[in-house]
Amino acid sequence: MSEHTKKHLVTAALPYANGPLHIGHIAGAYLPADIYVRYLKSIGADVAFICGSDEHGAAITLRAKKEGTTPKAIVDKYHELNKQAFSDFGIEFDNYSRTSNEIHHKTAQDFFTVLNNKGVFEKQTTEQYFDEENQQFLADRYIMGECPNCHSDRAYGDQCEKCGSTLSPSDLINPKSTISGNTPILKETSHWYLPMQKEEKWLTEWIENGVLDNKIQHDPKLWRNQVIGQCKSWIDGGLQARAMTRDLDWGVKVPIEGADGKVLYVWLDAPIGYISATKEWAEENGKNWEDYWKGEDVELIHFIGKDNIVFHAIIFPIILKAHGDFVLPTNVPANEFLNLEGDKLSTSRNWAVWLHEYLEDFPNRQDELRYVLTSIAPESKDSEFTWKDYQARVNNELVAILGNFVNRVAVLTHKYYQGEIPQVQFASEEIDVLGKAKSLAQKSGDLIKQFKFREAQNTAMGIARIGNKYLADVEPWKLYKTDPEQVKVIMALAIEIVSLLEETLKPFLPQTSGRLNLLLNDRKKLNNAELLFQKVEDKDIEVQIKKLADNKKANALEPEKAPQLPSINFEDFTKLDIRVGTILEAEKVPKADKLLKLLVDTGLDERTVVSGIAEHYSAEEVIGKKVSILLNLAPRKIRGVESQGMILMAENTEGMLSFISPEKEVESGSEIR
Repeated sequence: MSEHTKKHLVTAALPYANGPLHIGHIAGAYLPADIYVRYLKSIGADVAFICGSDEHGAAITLRAKKEGTTPKAIVDKYHELNKQAFSDFGIEFDNYSRTSNEIHHKTAQDFFTVLNNKGVFEKQTTEQYFDEENQQFLADRYIMGECPNCHSDRAYGDQCEKCGSTLSPSDLINPKSTISGNTPILKETSHWYLPMQKEEKWLTEWIENGVLDNKIQHDPKLWRNQVIGQCKSWIDGGLQARAMTRDLDWGVKVPIEGADGKVLYVWLDAPIGYISATKEWAEENGKNWEDYWKGEDVELIHFIGKDNIVFHAIIFPIILKAHGDFVLPTNVPANEFLNLEGDKLSTSRNWAVWLHEYLEDFPNRQDELRYVLTSIAPESKDSEFTWKDYQARVNNELVAILGNFVNRVAVLTHKYYQGEIPQVQFASEEIDVLGKAKSLAQKSGDLIKQFKFREAQNTAMGIARIGNKYLADVEPWKLYKTDPEQVKVIMALAIEIVSLLEETLKPFLPQTSGRLNLLLNDRKKLNNAELLFQKVEDKDIEVQIKKLADNKKANALEPEKAPQLPSINFEDFTKLDIRVGTILEAEKVPKADKLLKLLVDTGLDERTVVSGIAEHYSAEEVIGKKVSILLNLAPRKIRGVESQGMILMAENTEGMLSFISPEKEVESGSEIR
C-alpha cells in the first residue's frame, strides 16, 4: 500500500506539564517526529500529527505541593509555556491538546468502561504502601527507595531515575514516603489490574516477528534494537498484572460506583490522550477520527524516549487490542538519551538547555538547533550536546557548506544576469551531476521512512557538497569572459541544485527551506541574496557555558540533600554488622553495565558481593581496596549472582560514588561502630 493511500497517525510523547522543555526532550521525541511528518506531508500523505500535555499523575501533584499551589495552576502554567515553545521552535502539531480537557476525561472513562465490561481487568485487594502521617496511599512518585537493579537510592515507585528501569513500589528496597520521609506501612486497598501475563504469547509474536492475528503487521527489522530488547527483557522476565488505577484525587476519576478517591493510572490515561486529541482535531477539521485509528489502511507511529518504551510497545498495545478494532503501532522509534557537556540532563539540578531560553538567546535560529540536534540524534546510543560542538557544526557546516553554496549561486546569478534564471539545455556532464544530487534527495527520503534521521539529514547536506564541488571545479568566475554560454549552463544547474535543496531540506530545516523558496521566487527570477546563516561567535558560546557553570556552582553551594530518615532505636543500629573488608577479586557482571562482582575478605570469610559501582570504578582499580561492608544483610540474587552483603558507598550531589575506607591501616574484619 502506497504512502498516498494510507492514513498516518503520528504521535509524540505527551510531555508532563510540570516543567519546561529542554533539548533532551526535543531530541528524544519531538524533532524526529516533526521531521517524519513534514516529509510525509511533502509527498502528499494524509497525516495527523498528535500531541498534548500530560496533566495527570503524581509528578504533577508533587510539583504543586512543592510550590504551595494547586495541580491546576501548575498544568495551566506549563501547558501554555510548552505549547508556545513548540510553536516558536517550528514543531507543527496538527493538534496540541491536554488531558485535562473534558473530551479526554470522557474518552478515557468510556475506554475504561468498555474494558471493564469485557472483563479485561481483575479487581484485586492488596496491601500497598501508606503514609500514616499524611493518611495517603503512596502511588508511583510518592515513594522512593533503592533500585533493585542499579542500587541507586533515587528510584521512584514507577521508575529508577538513574538506570531507567521500570519499577513497581514493591520492587523498592528500603522505601520511604517522598511526602514525609517516613517509612510507610502496608495497608489494604482495592484496584483494577491489567493481567498482562495473559498476553505474552501474541505480544512476543507481534514484537519479534511483526505478526498480529496471523498477518504481517510490521517489519521488526525496522524497529530499533533498544525497543525490541527492552520489550523482550520484560516479556522474558514474565509479565505481571499491573494496577490501572491509583489512590489519588487528581486525574480521571474511575467511572465505577464505589471507586471514590481513585483515578486512572497515568499510563492508561495518557496514551488514550492520543485518541481524545485525535477526536478533538477531527471534529475541528470535519474528519472522522476513527479513520485514523481503525482499519487496514492506517499506520500508527509513536515517537518517544527510551524511558517510555514498555508503555507504548507493551501496555498500550494490550489495551488497544483488548478494546477491539484499534490498530497497533507499526513502529515505536524510541531514542536513547541526550547528555549535556559531559553530564546527564537534569531538571532538578537545572543542568539543561531550556528550549524557551534558547529561543530568547538565539532569536530566529531555530534551524541551527534543529540541525545540530538531528546531527547528534541519540538514535541507537546516548549522545552528547556541547556548545562548542554546536558552534562548530553551525559555522563549519551550515555556514561554510550550505550557506556558502547558496550565497555563491545567488550573488553570481545577480552579477551576471540581474537575477534572471538562464534557460538552457543540459549536456551529459550536467545531467550526471544533477542525477547524483537527485539520487541523494531520494536516498534522504528513503532514510526518513526508515527513521534514520541523522543519516537522512547528512545525506541531504550532501547535495550542497555536490553543488560546492561543482562550482569549485568549473570556476564560472573564470569562464565568464571566455565562454559566457557555458556559464549560463553552470548557473542554471547550480540553481537546480538550490531548488533540490529547498525541497529536500524542508523536513529538517523548515525556516531555511522557506527562505530558499523566497529566493527562488517560483523560478521566475531570483530575489536578492541574503545570508542563510550567521556565524556563531565565541562570545555567544561563552555566555551559554558560563550559564551552565553558574548553575553547577549554585548546585555545589546549595546541594540537594536527601532528607534525614526517621529516627531508629540504638538497639536497631547495633543489629547492623558493618566491618572493614578487602576486595580480593573483581569482574564485570555480564550484560550489566553498572555491576561489579566482588570477592571480599571480611576477616571471617571470603564472600561474593555484587555492587553497582562499575560506572565509577573499573574492576582492576578496586582490587586491594579497603571497604566498609554490611555483612548481615540477607543474601539475594542480582543478575543470577548471589550477593552476600553490601558495600557501603558515599554519593555526592552529582551522583559520583566513593568508597568509605578507614584512614589508618586496619585489618579485614575490624568492626565499624
